[in-house]
Amino acid sequence: MAKKTDTRERVLRTAAKLFRTQGYHATGLNQVLAEGRAPKGSLYFHFPGGKEQLAVESLQLSSGEFGAHLRQAGSLDEALELLEQWLVESDFRDGCPIATVALDAAGESEQIRLACDQAYGSWERVITDFLEQQGVADADALATTVLAAVEGALLLARTRRDVTPLRRVGEHLKLLIAQER
Repeated sequence: MAKKTDTRERVLRTAAKLFRTQGYHATGLNQVLAEGRAPKGSLYFHFPGGKEQLAVESLQLSSGEFGAHLRQAGSLDEALELLEQWLVESDFRDGCPIATVALDAAGESEQIRLACDQAYGSWERVITDFLEQQGVADADALATTVLAAVEGALLLARTRRDVTPLRRVGEHLKLLIAQER
């Protein structure tokens, strides 16, 4: 029986990190393999669909992990604090785990576009559930607004290297949510 290794998981996590910080096109497969400490032949063994499959699976991994963090957050403030922490600890390289690839490659690959859409949709459902628990009547519509505002704030925060946009958006979203109850 062949010895099971963690090569696939290492490559997947390395790719997720690199796609998140660099985007799809700036991330090369040789870089993923080198940083993931994986032999060259392992990429197509584990990911026969190549870079596109690797991107889709890394988006699914990142999306699921971020969704779990969102579900664990007890409030909007906790979720925004987590995002702020990731930004600061990564020297403003780690924003949204999906946005960099969505902006870079979703227009070129239907599989990547669908993975991004599914990620955003799953997070929107988490936000909708939270808003429904808060007594918001049109939770679906407001969840879209919350997600879009936070995504925009993350982009501004990364660009400005300053968490102020996240904090400002958070304050306004809390007011909006209170009005909608």
